[in-house]
Amino acid sequence: GIDFKESFTPVARIDAIHIFIPNAAHKNMMIFQMDVKTAFLNDELKEEVYVFEPEGFVDQDNPSHVYNFKKALYGLKQAPRAWYDMLSCFLISQHFSKGVVDPTLFTWKARNDLLVVQIYVDDIIFVSTNTAMCNEFSIKFKMSMMQKMPFFRITNLSKSRGIFTNQYKYDSKIVKKYGMLSSDSVDTPLVEKSKLDEDLQWKPVDATL
Repeated sequence: GIDFKESFTPVARIDAIHIFIPNAAHKNMMIFQMDVKTAFLNDELKEEVYVFEPEGFVDQDNPSHVYNFKKALYGLKQAPRAWYDMLSCFLISQHFSKGVVDPTLFTWKARNDLLVVQIYVDDIIFVSTNTAMCNEFSIKFKMSMMQKMPFFRITNLSKSRGIFTNQYKYDSKIVKKYGMLSSDSVDTPLVEKSKLDEDLQWKPVDATL
């Protein structure tokens, strides 16, 4: 049987990240990231989930007993959804506004300053017009780590009068994997795409597609 009602969790699309980064550069904002250690252990489970005693942790007096999970754990289908629900509720309780089109984008306005948070599972990137707001955000959430973002997933970033991106780290790994370290390099210019315009009709997007 099914022991949960819903396991889908919104995840920021890479296109959203590609919009987020240039927008931060345009407004001359520094991008920070935080890594939430044991993220899925922070949220409560709504369903009853049981697991057999793992090898090495079997109770000799009760070897046939099972554990009842109270909090989410990596590997559970419910875990990503439970984590998103917990984080979303927390941000909204801290007066953040959730994006209408992108439910992984949260904003917080204070007078003339703005803090923008983008969620990608347990990776969180954020920018602000006021660095003090970033520090306040890190204190409220009790971050395990806060730093300027050197890379996101497979994309490296560097900031100097703008933001420059590349996939050197990822490319080097692939080249080494297939034994092409001694091969000659060639340029691969980025394909030009159509200019993106604002959706004035605010059409909702099905994030499950």
